[in-house]
Amino acid sequence: MVATPPRVGVLDLQGAVREHLRAFERCGALTVAVKRTQDLAGVDALVIPGGESTAIGRLMQEYGFLAALAGWDRPLFGTCAGLILLARQINDSSQPRLGLMDLRVERNAFGRQRESFEADLEVPVLGEAAFRAVFIRAPYIQEAGAGVQVLARFEGKIVLARQGAFLAAAFHPELTDDLRLHRYFLSLLPWCQQLPDSPDES
Repeated sequence: MVATPPRVGVLDLQGAVREHLRAFERCGALTVAVKRTQDLAGVDALVIPGGESTAIGRLMQEYGFLAALAGWDRPLFGTCAGLILLARQINDSSQPRLGLMDLRVERNAFGRQRESFEADLEVPVLGEAAFRAVFIRAPYIQEAGAGVQVLARFEGKIVLARQGAFLAAAFHPELTDDLRLHRYFLSLLPWCQQLPDSPDES
């Protein structure tokens, strides 16, 4: 019997939604753009993409996502702004957030838009090859609680972390062709096995 591919939702309020959808499709997953809280019922995992964290947080509050996700018990992946929204504490900010991960974060920690950059990260859970990370107005994790596993650092700063089935990245993995981090996130689904590549996978 062939297992049904997991269905991954990407919160479609702002940010790099299409790029995440495409990456997970290339991993062999089914995808859905989550525009309403009702859409959450049909997904096995959820991604909160990059964008402007204050704006996304306000929209999540306005459309009921903060309440709907308060007891979320499925894998959840936050990238860039998504990391900020997952954190329990945000320096110098009272903006709406989910607070599901025991993290303290610093926003815009590597500079503004014009200081965006790429860097090779050592991420042991992804194998020996470096992971090329795209940082755009990126945050970093200043403090991680005892239950948080630090997966990668850049210049000593935590930029990738996991807490149970929750994953948070300060960078944009969806903007490269390297699917390893998306595949790693899928592996957090307890029943998810290796999925076949899509036919146009290069």
